[in-house]
Amino acid sequence: MLSILGGLLALSVGAGFIGALSGLGGGVFIVPALVIVAHLPMYVAVGASLISVVATSAGASVAFVRDGWTNLHIAMVLECATVTGAVIGAYLAGTIPDWVLELLFALMMLQSAYFSFRKKGDDLLPKGSPIAERLHLGGELPNPEGQPIRYGVTNLAGGGALMVVAGAMSGMLGVGAGAVKVMAMDYLMHVPLKVSSATSNFMIGVTAGAGALVFLARGDVSTVIAAPVALGVTIGALAGSRILPYADVQWLRLGFVSILLLIAVEMGWRALSGI
Repeated sequence: MLSILGGLLALSVGAGFIGALSGLGGGVFIVPALVIVAHLPMYVAVGASLISVVATSAGASVAFVRDGWTNLHIAMVLECATVTGAVIGAYLAGTIPDWVLELLFALMMLQSAYFSFRKKGDDLLPKGSPIAERLHLGGELPNPEGQPIRYGVTNLAGGGALMVVAGAMSGMLGVGAGAVKVMAMDYLMHVPLKVSSATSNFMIGVTAGAGALVFLARGDVSTVIAAPVALGVTIGALAGSRILPYADVQWLRLGFVSILLLIAVEMGWRALSGI
């Protein structure tokens, strides 16, 4: 038992580290690990993952907020959409077969990888749309010389609609839906990638918490699994949050696109082969 718990802890540290760097959240890596390696039912893995995602967000977002990378105005506006989707998704997860959830997981990874790969550069800092300006959603980030550069936010309606989908995916799949949130902010709303990742890390905890309440009410959360996973991702997320401000954006994008594709292939194969 101790060796199993130790393995879960080590795996969770790595998941939290990568999840904080990419803004995807550790659930993207914990769910397939618990299903593929530990052979747990999908709904049990999702329940434990949602608890761990809350811990990941708490660990990573503290440093991001303190250092000014998180856009709190964007987070608060968009969370109205994601929490609604999370409650709906968590309710549906109790009625959907495991193989369908695994296939949905794989498809979500593929679409996230596709849009992340298509997005080029991190220097588009457009003027914000009128509604975004009224809500004060724009912000500043430092340039290589340390001087603040103003960025605007566009397509708030499109980003909000995708956030509902992100919340539903979080509740059903236990991933925090950081991949979809980063895509919505980075690709649709033209928020710089590092700001998108930091803001996503702040948001995923609230989203996952809403879904976790539904799983807790159904009794689908195993504390024996959730405890070491939550501890590990918290440690990893704290380490990852220290690295993000110094990470190269292009390598960061390429790295998490590669990870998304590998997970999509594995989970899709499991769903279609009936393992």
